[in-house]
This record gives sequence, C-alpha cells and structure tokens, in this order.
Amino acid sequence: MNMMPPRAAEPIVPHDRASLPAGRAPALVRELTAVDRERLLAHFLALDEDDRLLRFGQIVPDHVIENYVRAIDFTRDTVFGVFNSKLELTGVGHLAYLPAEGDKRTAEFGVSVLESARGQGIGSKLFERAAIRSRNSHVTVLYIHCLARNTTMMHIAKKAGMKIEYAYGEADAYLTLLPADQSSIIAEMLQEQAAVFDYALKRQARHASRLFESFLPTAAAA
Repeated sequence: MNMMPPRAAEPIVPHDRASLPAGRAPALVRELTAVDRERLLAHFLALDEDDRLLRFGQIVPDHVIENYVRAIDFTRDTVFGVFNSKLELTGVGHLAYLPAEGDKRTAEFGVSVLESARGQGIGSKLFERAAIRSRNSHVTVLYIHCLARNTTMMHIAKKAGMKIEYAYGEADAYLTLLPADQSSIIAEMLQEQAAVFDYALKRQARHASRLFESFLPTAAAA
C-alpha cells in the first residue's frame, strides 16, 4: 500500500479521568505475552459478527480467529490488554510492525473492546499505550486501517489528530510520532508497572474468591 505522507505529529491527549462514569477507575493497560494466548482467543471469540467485521474488516468464523491468535508472534508484534476483575480481557490492542522504508518505520494498530466494557475509555487507553510504545521503539508513523463506519476507531483517530483518508467505505489514518525521550520512556515504564500490579491484585482477589467458594458446600453441610 502506498501511504500518503502524514501530517506533523500532535500530542496524544491522555484519557480524562473526569470523563469516566462515576465510580469507575481508568483502564490499566498491560502488555501481553504468549501466556495470555488462551485469554486472547476467548476475547476474540466473544465478539459478535458485527464486532468481528469492524475489527477484521470482514465477518470471520471461529477457526479463522483461532488461526490468527495461534499465529501471533509476541517477539515480533506487541499486544496489549485490559483485564476485568474476573481476569477476562475486555479490550485488546494489537501493534503490528510493518517493514521499514528507509528511515521510516510504521506500525499498524488494531483494537477490539467487548460490548459489556464500552464507554469506559478502554479503546483510547489502548491507543495511547500503543502510541507511546511506538515512540519508544523508534516507530515514526502509527497507522490505522478500518471501515469508515467504525465510529469508535474514527473517534480515536480524530481525537489523536491523525490524518484520515477515506476511499470505498474504508479509512486509513496516520500519525507522525515524535522521537522517544526520557519522559516517554518513564511514562511507559510507570504505566506497565501500574498495570502489572493491578493484574496481580485482581488475580489474588480471584484466587481468594474461589477458595472461599470451595468451602461453601462444606459449611452448608455442617
């Protein structure tokens, strides 16, 4: 694909905590590994036909999703996720690095959020994390390709100040990124630490809940 030169970079605006629904904490984004592959598969299989169309550009059957998840190379691409209290992936962002063209490195971003978790800013947080990772890995252009009717992706692209081109019901969005600096490196490190800590707390609470539930039948019989 011949990409048009993107416009000058604009800052990624962090998601405003005040815009979240009352009582909801901001989504914390953790980098995923091959250990999370089964949860990734469960996330994508939970998408309905319309969501699969918006995420993959076509309605894909389960076996295609299974092949896609099995083929993800976590040493080549970067995948991010947001977990709920049940340790289910409610949002997933996939950052795929495209072949370099001279000094220009491009990464393509794709995102999906479960219907039950929408309206919480998860898609925006995944994009912000992908953008800062792209900067810190020397990517110069962040790219999104999606259907033009994908209002969520269009909102994220416009909010980030991306250059958007429309053709035949599809849209391509581009954002030129600033080079990495100390603040971007530290910001990503702190975000990952917070997300890892949050995941550990949720896992501990999940294990405690299961342990408590395992004693319920015994207590009832006594």
